[in-house]
Amino acid sequence: MLNLLQWKLLPLLTLLASIFVVFYLQYPSKNDCSLLPYQHYWITSKRIVTPQGVISGAVEINEGKIVSIVREEERHGKITGSHVVDFSDAVVMPGLVDIHVHLDDPGRSEWEGFPSGTKAAAAGGVTTLVDMPLNNFPSTTSEETLKLKIKAAEGRIYVDVGFWGGLVPENAFNASALESLLSAGALGLKSFMCPSGIDDFPMTDITHIKEGLSVLAKYKRPLLVHSEIQKSSPSSSQLEDSQDDPRSYSTYLATRPPSWEEAAVRELLTVTNNTRPGGPAEGAHLHVVHLSDSGSTLELIKEAKRIGDSVSVETCTHYLAFSEEDIKNGDTRFKCAPPLRDKANKEKLWEALMEGHIDMLSSDHSPTLPELKLLDSGDFLKAWGGVSSLQFDLSATWSHAKKRGVSIEQLALWWSERPAKLAGLELKGAIAVGKHADIVAFVPEEEFDVNDKLPVYLRHPSISAYMGMKLSGKVLATFVRGQLVFKEKHAPAACGAPILA
Repeated sequence: MLNLLQWKLLPLLTLLASIFVVFYLQYPSKNDCSLLPYQHYWITSKRIVTPQGVISGAVEINEGKIVSIVREEERHGKITGSHVVDFSDAVVMPGLVDIHVHLDDPGRSEWEGFPSGTKAAAAGGVTTLVDMPLNNFPSTTSEETLKLKIKAAEGRIYVDVGFWGGLVPENAFNASALESLLSAGALGLKSFMCPSGIDDFPMTDITHIKEGLSVLAKYKRPLLVHSEIQKSSPSSSQLEDSQDDPRSYSTYLATRPPSWEEAAVRELLTVTNNTRPGGPAEGAHLHVVHLSDSGSTLELIKEAKRIGDSVSVETCTHYLAFSEEDIKNGDTRFKCAPPLRDKANKEKLWEALMEGHIDMLSSDHSPTLPELKLLDSGDFLKAWGGVSSLQFDLSATWSHAKKRGVSIEQLALWWSERPAKLAGLELKGAIAVGKHADIVAFVPEEEFDVNDKLPVYLRHPSISAYMGMKLSGKVLATFVRGQLVFKEKHAPAACGAPILA
């Protein structure tokens, strides 16, 4: 029972509580997930990249979503008294959606890991990434292993993270196993048509892929394929026994010719006709990852699109930034598969991207331990393959794109809108009303050197191919679902969210 004093104080306490609730909702106490102390605010800039084009104006954010966008001439009286984060002349663009990342967690977090990888992503303007199902241990090929991945991510990620599941011979003919993996939240599946280098992620053949597409059709999700099939060419073991210099990049390049990519895509196209309207795998989609060959392989993909197969293709920043001629003897930071090819091939990839034949970009961030890159011996044949790049892909892409007259809108299309659509992330990929407030403030004119003086958040900066380069385009700030997660430093807490289908 309340005593008389308490009864008299009750109206006052109620009033104070009401004031507190209103104040908290409008001006909440500082959240460790964000460097901002409030949830309702505006971002203003003279250059905001929207699906309708670049505008000068303001983006209203409330509780993690974009609730309105106003042009400069419409601003008067609309944001008076509100919190404003002004980026003036900086470009405000949608955060990058990187659909091809290896964070190696759990099991091989000493290679990268969720904390370091997502910190690097945030510093590089990536607000959402989709983690690959291999290089972590165990590989993500079942409902149980996906749950391990999700558990490892919770409370340790600074950006939002989705997950691909793995299509391997063990589960390819087990529809219930694949359905369990997809029902548990995998955004789609990934397979290899050549050895992956990971023991518990063996390669698939076309029969496995056909079965995978039939299951994916029910869920309307994509199959991502590493498209190389070994044809007659010198093997690594043969070259090791030859007189060719293993420190020479050309020695490694000879082991993975363009014909490997062509053979894989040619075989894939024997089953992608099933994805056409009315076909047995209608609703499924096949996506060719990290295209390197701009010749006959790309022509096959263009023809498949023309006749109505549900097919798309990505290339990666490193194929657009580097070529065979750039790689010095022993610099195994540049070893990847498929390999970097010559300068003429690189220029044709740029042409295909700008003409719309290549749909999108990704990083294929694939780090490892420095000792596995064999930087001391420089042996390209024995070194672990993979380019470490996650923090620098936006700047590296822009550094080369601006020389070719590419617009910021095109960059957002390749790095945000189309990858989000492929992964089924309807709330990601654009600055538009109703979307997550995943936003990057970017200064395209500012140059910086990638060296030991720059804060690099990758677990092993020394193995990144971008160390020692000068890049254009500096990330000022990164917002994930309205939380300011990076601005010169990271938010105190890792509050990115796992994304499940």
